[in-house]
Amino acid sequence: MAEIRTRFAPSPTGFLHIGGARTALFNYLFARRHGGKFILRIEDSDRERSTDQFTEAILEGLAWLGLACDEGPFFQSHRSAYYLRQVDRMLEAGAAYWCFCSAEELDERRRSAKEEGKSGAYDRKCRDLGRTPKEGEAAVVRLRTPLQGETVVRDLIRGDIVFDNRELDDIVVVRSDGTPTFHLVNVADDIDMGISHILRGEDHITNTPRQIQIFRALGAKPPVYGHMPLIVGKDRARLSKRHGATSVLAYREAGFLPEATLNYLARLGWSHGDQEIFSRDELVAAFDADAINKSAAAFDMEKFAWVNFEHMKLKSAAELTRAVRPYLAERGSGGCDERYLEAAVELLRYRAKTLVELAEQLAPFVAGTIAYDQAAAAKFLGQADRKRLRGLADELASLPQWNGAAVEREFRSFCEGDGIKLGALAQPARVALTGGTASAGIFEMCALLGRERTVARLRTACAEAEAGTLTLRAPASPQSQA
Repeated sequence: MAEIRTRFAPSPTGFLHIGGARTALFNYLFARRHGGKFILRIEDSDRERSTDQFTEAILEGLAWLGLACDEGPFFQSHRSAYYLRQVDRMLEAGAAYWCFCSAEELDERRRSAKEEGKSGAYDRKCRDLGRTPKEGEAAVVRLRTPLQGETVVRDLIRGDIVFDNRELDDIVVVRSDGTPTFHLVNVADDIDMGISHILRGEDHITNTPRQIQIFRALGAKPPVYGHMPLIVGKDRARLSKRHGATSVLAYREAGFLPEATLNYLARLGWSHGDQEIFSRDELVAAFDADAINKSAAAFDMEKFAWVNFEHMKLKSAAELTRAVRPYLAERGSGGCDERYLEAAVELLRYRAKTLVELAEQLAPFVAGTIAYDQAAAAKFLGQADRKRLRGLADELASLPQWNGAAVEREFRSFCEGDGIKLGALAQPARVALTGGTASAGIFEMCALLGRERTVARLRTACAEAEAGTLTLRAPASPQSQA
């Protein structure tokens, strides 16, 4: 059996988004599953729209996801001479021809055809002229498409897709300025790079018969195609930013793990029984194109966050600590003791769905200054609350032992002596220690913060609340407290 060779061929005219990342992943998995090669090609022949910034962002996104190519990246902008040699071959073989029709002529003939109820496709006026351009004469090169028969796309996902050759244009393969078009460079590269299988979006289906004809014009066997369903929003509308879709690197910034992102991308239009959570090795072992769905896949941010949460749970506290440090560093809190931070991560790990959420919840443990939720401070740091918190701080300062159980006994003893329920003391203490009303268990939190930090924060919160000098932040949203 010939070697399986797949490719990902993005155009650097934008960032790497969900659809492109899934295309890269499926081609990567297909190659790995069958012991083949995964090729990366940057289709930057459109020099007006292609930028180095987008190229770097695409490469960075693929590197973050861990989708390493076996060959490449290759850049189409470096291969112009090769493409024009292929055009010469097509012209010499009679598989392509020069067309001298101007844009104005084409527009006029198209209008006339439509008025007569005919197709607006090119009427092949120059197909049999059999001449080459004179010096300075403008012309394009067109593919000589068969006028009879059918072009059959053997689709891995959809089965055979049949196109009547009479419905296919003699498409332009070289523009009048001498630059080759997308269809030509795409096929020429696939031939040169030995691509055997191509998985891509269903929006390319109408391109495929034209590209198959170019393969045949160049005397090459077309690859096997598989056209994947597009990704839509939960409302089945075209995927957009309002559905939460953005560049892959933005998910890194939002605190998603690369392995969770791969997992979620793989499940957009592909399934393997009822399994939802996959490691990379499990994806490679299970993936095949026959399990790709034909219907559109819905992007769901809530499901994505759940998948990320499940992958976070699979990591050890030490692994999560290493992963969250960059997010703490962005907040100016990345330099705390490793063992202390790891203990804090262990305490909070099941409360956060992303690394950003984890960093936010770690803030009270690692920040030098506490920022207080304005509404929480107003409600729980009143005069009576401050009196109790000062008394609690004095008692905690003299505890003979410092651990969660000892702190809990002191809290309960203080409440009993003051004739109040535990919540009337615990919630003000939580606000004083963290700045908000949601946190890990108050006793475990005190134990981790340590005696000195706990007592100092209780006293400082009381003093600043009384003086009106608390550092305030916007009220926490219900979602952030969930």
